[in-house]
Amino acid sequence: MAVTHPALKKENVAVITGAASGIGLAAAREFARMGLSVVLADLEGDRLSDACREVAALHEDGETDVVAIGTDVSRPDEIAALERAVLQRFGRVHVLMNNAGISPGSSIFGPQSSWDSTFAVNLLGVIHGTQTFGPAMIAHGEPALIINTGSKQGITTPPGNPAYNVAKAGVKAFTEALQHELRNTPNCRVSAHLLIPGFVFTGLTKGDRAEKPAGAWTPEQTVEFMLTSLERGDFYILCPDNDVDRATDERRMLWATGDIIENRPPLSRWHPDFAEISKEFISKR
Repeated sequence: MAVTHPALKKENVAVITGAASGIGLAAAREFARMGLSVVLADLEGDRLSDACREVAALHEDGETDVVAIGTDVSRPDEIAALERAVLQRFGRVHVLMNNAGISPGSSIFGPQSSWDSTFAVNLLGVIHGTQTFGPAMIAHGEPALIINTGSKQGITTPPGNPAYNVAKAGVKAFTEALQHELRNTPNCRVSAHLLIPGFVFTGLTKGDRAEKPAGAWTPEQTVEFMLTSLERGDFYILCPDNDVDRATDERRMLWATGDIIENRPPLSRWHPDFAEISKEFISKR
């Protein structure tokens, strides 16, 4: 697909965390097809090596312009090492996609380890990635993008996995603050964007399923939507899927905000006194 965003041009440099699978790998493939130099960052191992070979095969200079760097984004020192290695090899970064994520499951009174690992990767990985790469991206003065992967669960916060919801709500708030900071920085040509996927069939979501459910999008569809949204300059990249269209997402988000405005119980969509009323509200267009 043709993309006109000035940061996404041939020979620019993209760094993607969580790049060994799912949305991160789909983005790496697309950036390689565009001719960007691509750095795939993920946990060291065969999955990352295989992904790098696959992406390199799509790039005309894949042997030199596509690299894999093993990185645990829960460790700030490894993110710092990643940036040093990228700058030493390519000189500058034009696209940073903080995409790494995990979902080990959690409950309010469950093991603290689930909360700690979820926050360390899903929230602090985004924050440390931005804080590490951002200053040099601003300083080089060329058009650049910071894309942080959030989640609809960070907006409507459904019951079931509170640690994930809290982390993704934090990514939303952080990325909003980041974009405010960037647009008020003199001569800054970096913009931030919040990717909000719908139901995407990835290793994070597939569970025991071997085949993609009909309602899910592929990672490739999600990346195509992301690139089209970046062309428009969208900050909130709110992705639909095959089951949930944008209008439904908007009504769900309005209802969630209405809990505060109307002084309803929290998560009233799942409260027995409001379940039917919320369904009726959401069904209206």
